[in-house]
Amino acid sequence: MAARAGLSVRLLEGEASIGGGVRSAELTLPGFMHDVCSAVHPAALASPVFRKLGLLDRLEWIVPEVSYAHPLDGGRAGIAWRDLDRTVEGLGADGRAWRSLIAPLLARQRGVVSFTGSQLLRVPRDPIAAFRFGLRALEQGTPAWNTRFAGDVAPALFTGVVAHAAGGMPTLASAGAGLLLAMHAHGVGWGFPAGGSQAIADALAEELRSRGGEIVTDAPVSRLDEVTGGPGVVLLDTAPELLLTADLPGSYERAIRRYRYGSGVAKVDFALDGPVPWTNPEVGLAPTVHLGGSRSEIAAAENAVRRGYQPGVDDAAPRHPYVLATQPTVVDPTRAPAGKHVLWAYTHVPAGSTLDATELVTREVERFAPGFRDVVLASSQRTATDLAAHNANYVGGDIYAGELTFAQFVKRPVVSTAPWRTPLPGVYLCSSATPPGPAVHGMNGWWAAKLALRERFGIR
Repeated sequence: MAARAGLSVRLLEGEASIGGGVRSAELTLPGFMHDVCSAVHPAALASPVFRKLGLLDRLEWIVPEVSYAHPLDGGRAGIAWRDLDRTVEGLGADGRAWRSLIAPLLARQRGVVSFTGSQLLRVPRDPIAAFRFGLRALEQGTPAWNTRFAGDVAPALFTGVVAHAAGGMPTLASAGAGLLLAMHAHGVGWGFPAGGSQAIADALAEELRSRGGEIVTDAPVSRLDEVTGGPGVVLLDTAPELLLTADLPGSYERAIRRYRYGSGVAKVDFALDGPVPWTNPEVGLAPTVHLGGSRSEIAAAENAVRRGYQPGVDDAAPRHPYVLATQPTVVDPTRAPAGKHVLWAYTHVPAGSTLDATELVTREVERFAPGFRDVVLASSQRTATDLAAHNANYVGGDIYAGELTFAQFVKRPVVSTAPWRTPLPGVYLCSSATPPGPAVHGMNGWWAAKLALRERFGIR
């Protein structure tokens, strides 16, 4: 945005290549392209920023017929088709309840995106959309979440989406995140760019360079005074920790020190000799698969991690962890050699964990796809500690740059109508630690840049 406004822009990247959470690389074997962090982007196709920047037209977006699937024991599965009617039909007796949960949000999709796409301390542009969203978050974020559905497939299908938030269950924040993702699943769809997430970073870099911007790699910043002191503006796509290296007003410093990080992620990537042999063949149609079993099993696993129990290690931890998996090659064969596949997966672990989750994830996939081990050619794993070392924004392995609780959606990272502004002249925070929070949508940087351009340069 700043480059489009005619300003001189220099981007500093700490790693040897650009991308941050949207990188792709051959992590296992030559020819197998894995996403290093984010893989499927439920918020991308609905992003006003991506639309304004032309990313929706510039990239080849794959929008699958099945947004996500949730296998259960006994060969059963919940299938979230992009077609809401088809999903409702597949859920049988609970289909009507699913429709009444999602359809009113779809009817005011732009209003929901507007309401959730910025900080919450404001009057919503579409009060009806905000009311509908809030009412459903109250239901699914409290013990009332067990009153909507009669069977076990529909609640499991929704809980798998809620668990993306890596928080307690049921809670308002997790329910809100799940509602937004589920709405996108039946709306614009859970799209991702052909070839891997790196395509998003490359397209943004091309846009910046075409506007005269400069990108400098291998340029880590460990102290704020390394980039401040000049006449320009500094936008920090970092965890709030970096602000603590500067002299801050007492109240702001205390707020940053009180900012809480969430659980970590242990990630595993697999190169496969063929498709995952799911017991239910419809699961093989979904690029995104949520594993962990029933609603109660997933809630127990996520709440145990939040209490600090390590899955597969501590006796108090449930036997089955929640696993978020993607199999992009079911719709994008360019990601692997002919006939081969890739599987991307992670499970939540306590912050700072050194757990190698390869066996844990393998067992959970085998639970719903017997024979999975036989198609694995190679694997690569990263612990929560590894992820934190790879990306300084992932404090303790928290890929969301801050715990997702209702309180921290209001104060992310501080309570303010303009939380992107810091008390340091010309310094703005634009990472996932600011509203509207994590996801590949670009809104954090958009709001921060708009504020900086208006306040520092008088550009509206």
